[in-house]
Amino acid sequence: MAGAEFEGHLVFDEASRPLTITVETTTLTGETVTTVYERGLARLIHHEIDHLDGLVYTARMKDGVVPIPVEEYRQTGQAWAYERS
Repeated sequence: MAGAEFEGHLVFDEASRPLTITVETTTLTGETVTTVYERGLARLIHHEIDHLDGLVYTARMKDGVVPIPVEEYRQTGQAWAYERS
């Protein structure tokens, strides 16, 4: 997926997330607010919105990727590294 980063989560392998997302919310007074999130914050917000929409992590996994046991996954992650724009 162009313009995306991948993440791992507990017992699951990679899932694609966009590098930039636009989120529309409504304030308590009914005003609509549009916010653009980028990179790590976009990943976090998108992940949480998936939970609100009832999606679990496997819904975003690449085709053919098999979840791995957490015992194999522990301490194998790498820090997110974004290219500088």
